[in-house]
Amino acid sequence: MEVDLSVDLGELKLSSPVLAASGTFGYGLEYLPFVDLNRLAGFSTKGLSLKPRIGNPVPRVIDTEAGMLNAIGLENVGLSAFLAEKMPLLSRYSSKILVNFFGESEEEYEEMAASLSEVERIDALEMNISCPNVAKGGHQFSSSPERVESVVSKVRRATKKFLIVKLSPNVQDIGEIAKAAESAGADALSVANTYVGMKIDVQSGGKPYLANRTGGLSGSAIKPLSIYLVYQTAQAVNIPILGIGGIASAEDVLEYLYAGASAVQIGTANFLDPAITMKVLDDLEKLCWNLGIKKISGIQPSF
Repeated sequence: MEVDLSVDLGELKLSSPVLAASGTFGYGLEYLPFVDLNRLAGFSTKGLSLKPRIGNPVPRVIDTEAGMLNAIGLENVGLSAFLAEKMPLLSRYSSKILVNFFGESEEEYEEMAASLSEVERIDALEMNISCPNVAKGGHQFSSSPERVESVVSKVRRATKKFLIVKLSPNVQDIGEIAKAAESAGADALSVANTYVGMKIDVQSGGKPYLANRTGGLSGSAIKPLSIYLVYQTAQAVNIPILGIGGIASAEDVLEYLYAGASAVQIGTANFLDPAITMKVLDDLEKLCWNLGIKKISGIQPSF
């Protein structure tokens, strides 16, 4: 089969449009028994903060009818431990390393970006802006175009790395948020993070299943919603989009590409089948061949 699966996101060149999403793939190393990191186009690391975080109290994950809710609370080892313990091991593999990071203030975002930029082997930075700005009253950085433009501009000045901004779906107009990120210097956008949701235990008298009460909904339930957000975002910006949400098959990948994404990140499906990225990659080549698609980067929205 001669199908060209490579995609070009500008300075970031990928062997295929299939990546693994942050928060579902650990630091990449956990999946080595199941995934060939030299074959996977890339993966986004577990969200990284300046200092280690223990996350939220348990229970913090619960199945839903068509997905899952999580309130992990961005648990991670912290910047220093990641650079000292994880990066030397990851550097052995050719998979593109996207480091997902966040901060509680614009200054923390800047510091994180500057420190990560010193590591040559890191291929891209992925900003998670679905976080509260503790220094400004706890409002999420993603809550308004003005806040997005401010924090992304500061990070852009702090790094020359390929900069991806991961957008939240929990906004009034994702197109306006996307345009703000683009104008502030984002090289690409990840669309989108999880949707805020709840699940109630009626047997316990109506208590939420999660200790945090609310969590982020992911999985197959959100795929139609996220495809629409990708479509909306593609109408608003001219930079590449990485689609996220409910992807578990080659058909899902093509749906996102036809909606306007250039690549995708597989998330919750990794928990159901840790080898899913490899299976989707195999099936994608076969599907493209059967559909007469010789070059996947040539897919364009037809509506």
